[in-house]
Parts: sequence; structure tokens; C-alpha cells
Amino acid sequence: MSSTYSRRIINPWSWQDDLGFVQGVEVTGGRTLYLAGAVASDEDGKFLHAGDIRGQVVAALDNAETILAAADMRWEHVVRFNWYVVSSVLDEFWEKGHPELRARFDRVGCRASGTLLGVDRLAEPELLCEFEGTAVAPVDA
Repeated sequence: MSSTYSRRIINPWSWQDDLGFVQGVEVTGGRTLYLAGAVASDEDGKFLHAGDIRGQVVAALDNAETILAAADMRWEHVVRFNWYVVSSVLDEFWEKGHPELRARFDRVGCRASGTLLGVDRLAEPELLCEFEGTAVAPVDA
């Protein structure tokens, strides 16, 4: 079975291109997956990379990728991706974590809308970042 599926980038400006996101993504048709907050944890829920923003970004992205794969989806299906980063490491995130995120998205051409939020803390004090998003794929993908 195939579906009518389309995806259109809504980007009235270009300044955000250098930051790796778009203003909007319009999707019609398809299957939708809502990703809850992915953090740097192992398969048993043990938190990883205490105090290491780069390590936590990589682990959280790996976990988000695992969730996508379990739904037979990939990064290129992601249409919205929000980043929650503890404010005290926000500058370090831009230096060490954001390049990891950009590299992964750029490799597959993922152009998602999203928001970066600086927060006082996350659910557990050792967590420095958390990612959540939405993916939409064709029904037959």
C-alpha cells in the first residue's frame, strides 16, 4: 500500500540555515512518531557521561536514532526536533555538542524545525541535555 505523502520546507528567510534548522515543515499523509525526551542513558536507564556535554549529546542522539529505527524511520523523517540544554552548559553545548548534532543531520539531509531551550535543570541533576521531536514517514517506508 502506498500513501500520498509530501513534505515541504517553509523557510521565508535564510539566516537559520547556518544554524541547521528550518522555520517550518509542512507534511501531508504518512505515519507520525512522537519522540519523548531522549537522554544519555544505556538500555537499563543508567545515565552516561556525567559532566560531558559532547558525550551526552552523542548518546542522546544515538538513543533517538534507536527509537526512530524501532519505528522503521530514519533521521530524514524528522520534521521537528527540540533541544533542552541546561543553561550552565549552553555555551559549551554550542562549542562541543551542536557540531555533533549538525553533522548527524547534515549527513542525511535532515531539515527539521526546532527550538533550543535553556533550562535550569532536567529530570535528573546529572543530565545536561534532552532531545524530543516528531518524525513523519510515508506509510510504505
